Formats: sequence, structure tokens, C-alpha cells
Amino acid sequence: MLDSFKKRQHYINQVMQYRGLILAGILSLGTLPIARSQGLAQEAGCPAPALSRLSRHTVKSGETLELIASRYNLIPATIMGLNPNVRSGKATPGQTLLIPPYNGIRVEVPTGQSLKDLAARYRVRPDVLYEVNGCQQSPKVVFVPGVNWSPNEGAKPTLVGVSSVLSGSPLKGNSSIALGFGWYLPNGTTKPVFHSGIDMLANVGTSVEAIGDGTVAFAGNQGAYGNLVVINHQQGYQTRYAQLAKINVKVGQKIKRGAIVGTVGQTGTPTISQPHLHFEVRSNSKLGWVAEDPLAFIRR
Repeated sequence: MLDSFKKRQHYINQVMQYRGLILAGILSLGTLPIARSQGLAQEAGCPAPALSRLSRHTVKSGETLELIASRYNLIPATIMGLNPNVRSGKATPGQTLLIPPYNGIRVEVPTGQSLKDLAARYRVRPDVLYEVNGCQQSPKVVFVPGVNWSPNEGAKPTLVGVSSVLSGSPLKGNSSIALGFGWYLPNGTTKPVFHSGIDMLANVGTSVEAIGDGTVAFAGNQGAYGNLVVINHQQGYQTRYAQLAKINVKVGQKIKRGAIVGTVGQTGTPTISQPHLHFEVRSNSKLGWVAEDPLAFIRR
């Protein structure tokens, strides 16, 4: 029994090294009330590679790339990147388009390069790239999530998250990140859990600002999140501001980037003892609201 436990624990530790973003829906929260994502870590299996999960869409009369992309919660550039026949920006009725499960680009792995090399080039986490591609050790072709396709092959890759929809920081000034996004091992425990956002240190009462225009979808107390504000934005994005002391907005209210949504507090069940803002960015998909690394969206 002891040997079995040690083997099991060794496997969990390996999982922690490679798993960053569970796109198979572990972090998906489609409707409120919202359950805290911690404790939802799964030990087994990687999802099938993203490129093996492409769907097909036949263009109908009157459909544009923008309409098709919106239907699948994608941006047009993603569809253009996977389908060279529509890179002019126009789709013709009867064309069959490949549709990926989320935004990103298809990349052939250069000879002599590893997934770690590609991760550095495209500014994504190596563990995320590894899992999105089915935990393959040496794939020839990979899908890089969260990156815009560009017709300029030599251009520097642009993260999808770094856009005009969401930008800036929810806290003014330079806020330290006490706990980042992804898997971690809480003190005194041996079971990894997933942190679906970032914890930004700030004094209680510090103003919290929206990082994009949008509509307030939720404003109230939500269990472990404490006082929570959820804002829906364009292009299928959502931001969440949790553990607030005070809420300054109401459900249905339309707000602009920079609007004060509340103040830093210590409500709910914080993951750390220091006062902080728990901040999340999520994208809408067929799996629900999937958590993404907020640091890809924050411009300081």
C-alpha cells in the first residue's frame, strides 16, 4: 500500500509540471452561482490534441467570416490562419472551413526545436502548450493557443488576449502577484489544486477598476469568492473581481474601462492571508467560461 501511495504521489507531481490550463472544461463555469475552481484538479490523462478536434463548417449564403467566428466564439484571424482559401477576408457559400476548439494558430515545429522553444517564441506557458497538444513529446505540427494569426509571417506573434477589448490593470500602480495562475501545492498539503486567477496584493479599501468596457453580469456575495463582480465583455471575454470589501456596481449596469467596480477586501475564502484582489479572465467556449492567465491581458 505504501509503495502504491508513493507511485501515485510521484504521478501527481509529474502532472503538476505539465498541466497549466485544462481546456477540457475543468475550469468552465457556465452559469452562476459560481463554484470555486480550487480542488478540481484532475490527476489523469491529457485531452486529445487540439488539431485532432477540428470541426467543419460549410459556409452558407449571407455568412461572413465575422459571423462564423462569432458563432464558434473565435476571432476571424483564427479561421483565416487555418483556412488559406479565406485569407482574403471573404468566405464563399459552399466552402468548408476547419474550426478549432479555441483561438490560436497551427505551427510546424522547426527542425531541432522543442515545445519549450516554441513556448518561448509565442510567449505561452510550456505546460499549456504540452497539454493542448495531447502531451506529445515531439510533435511535428502543434496548435498554439491564444495567438493571433498574421499574414506577415515574419511579424512578431500577437497574443489574442492582448487586445483593445481588455487592457490595463485592475489596480493602479505596481501590484505584486502573491499567487499566480495555474497548478500549485498549498502549504501543508500533498494534493495539487488549480488557481483560476491571480492574487494581486493591495491594501484593504484600494479601488478596483474594470479593465474593459462591458456589462455587469453578477454583483454580490458568492461563497468562496466573497463579494464578487463579474463583467461580460465583447469577443466572448469575462473578468471577475473577487474577495471585495465593497461593491460599487449593479447587475445590468454598462461600464467603461477604468470604472471603479469595488474595493479590495478579505471576504469569502481567500487563498492567502494578505489582503489582495483575486482577479480572473475567462473566455466563453462550448465548454463554458474557461479560465485564462490574466497576465496575458494586463498591460502595466
